[in-house]
Amino acid sequence: MFLIYSILYTAALLILFMPEYLKRPSDLRKKWLCDKFGFFDLLRITHHSSPIWIHAVSVGEVNAAMPFLRKLKAAYPDIPLILSTITDTGQAVARQKAPEGTHLVYLPFDLRIILKKCFDKIRPRLLIVMETELWPNIFRIAAERTVPVIILNGRISERSSRRYQKASFFMKKVFDHVTLFCMQSPSDADRIKSIGAEESKVIVLGNFKFDMDISQHIPFWAREVQGQVIVAGSTHAGEEQIIIDAYRENVYLFPGLKLIIAPRHPERFGEAEEVIRKSDIRYIKRSQLGPEGEDPGSKKFNILLLDTVGELTAVYGIATIAIMGKSIEGVGGQNPLEPAFWGKPIICGQHMENFPFIKDFYAAGAAFQVTSTGLAKKIKELLMQPEKAKSAGEKARALYLKNSGAVDRAMQIVDGFVKTPFA
Repeated sequence: MFLIYSILYTAALLILFMPEYLKRPSDLRKKWLCDKFGFFDLLRITHHSSPIWIHAVSVGEVNAAMPFLRKLKAAYPDIPLILSTITDTGQAVARQKAPEGTHLVYLPFDLRIILKKCFDKIRPRLLIVMETELWPNIFRIAAERTVPVIILNGRISERSSRRYQKASFFMKKVFDHVTLFCMQSPSDADRIKSIGAEESKVIVLGNFKFDMDISQHIPFWAREVQGQVIVAGSTHAGEEQIIIDAYRENVYLFPGLKLIIAPRHPERFGEAEEVIRKSDIRYIKRSQLGPEGEDPGSKKFNILLLDTVGELTAVYGIATIAIMGKSIEGVGGQNPLEPAFWGKPIICGQHMENFPFIKDFYAAGAAFQVTSTGLAKKIKELLMQPEKAKSAGEKARALYLKNSGAVDRAMQIVDGFVKTPFA
């Protein structure tokens, strides 16, 4: 089965390699190419250092991993850390937030010939995979070299579970190479067991996202934005137009109302700007304010396009209302805990499948689920009833604090593996 997987993976790689290479900015292509084939620049990590290797696929996983990484570095300052990602945005956020000395790489291709060289060169003492990135050959090579593999902050949606169940025979073999599954919720634990994970290897620790290390420093330019502000975070294709239409319905009722749109993927900044431009509403781009962000009050605008990486979490701090992207037109939603940290009322679309805990927020009145046609009405309701909006935000903050602590529980688990003598 592993041979068949490798053949299929190689076939897909032959088709996708060049588009993946060319879509990267020119200044990242060399590093991406070297890392993907296992030619890491690891001069600081000697053969005897036995680092801990952490993998986090993209921005959300990197952000969720940061409190854990900081605790890990503080507890074991002499053990090098390698943090791998798949996306460029994940790399960018990691460069900004990872503990000093963390070595950042792109995850190598999941091929034995590459991975054997990587593992033999860096000799990791532990491989930690954030959430549920399943890479059969990586897990297998780790097991062959007696490197424990831990899934941390694991989650698996019903949709993914159904898909994996079609290949449960193979998935069981993959899961045999995983040492421990630390899942976010009992439902996640049940689903991972249903597709082949041994019950004795599965535990529930909670969700790292409730422990995110969120900077309370709001950028200067954001602090200077006047009036009520709607922040639409991590939007996907098709959502900008829906949100702008809802904004247009309300801006005449609430003079001075501002809208900040933050597309999820940098490659969509241009596409999102075109949608805004066609709306014929005054707008500016965050990048026009300079690196430090000059006072945007000097520029007349209704909409601000947040065309930067890494600022959204802090910008939620000025929101009157937060709207979750990928929940209106996309599937899965985006992280509602960032605005919850700031105590903001949250509006979601119908698709928050990747965040099942959002049901607790709906039940508590801390977040509101709407259809695309009901978005404008819900915005109006919250702006007309500031006490209701404030109460919803307070409830969101309370739920955020109530569910924290997963990172400390994970550290207790990982301590046992790190303190075990490494061969």
